[in-house]
Amino acid sequence: MITEEALASQFTAIVEQTHPQVWELLRHCYIRVINPYLTRARIPHPPYIGIYCPDKMIAALASQKNVLKEVARLIGLADVVCLNATYLMSDPLSKLKENHPQLWLDLIWISAQPE
Repeated sequence: MITEEALASQFTAIVEQTHPQVWELLRHCYIRVINPYLTRARIPHPPYIGIYCPDKMIAALASQKNVLKEVARLIGLADVVCLNATYLMSDPLSKLKENHPQLWLDLIWISAQPE
């Protein structure tokens, strides 16, 4: 079975090789395969790519979503979801720091990066 990390690596490698302009946007983001089967979702959903990006990049990345979806489907993932890392870090109700400390640290790093 292919791990989530391997799928995320395959996704980034394909985008880097086939769509270098989109890769220039993605290299400033944190990419993760999200598997809803491992959450408490009552309705099963297939895994998808979650792209956590800084506030200043989300519009540019969203404009390339069709390309990203095409690559995700190529490796067997259902969809691509763009998440605003800057917003997640500033949300006072977020439990991300307590529940997923490594992801929280990665998002701090992503949000603080200059363009």
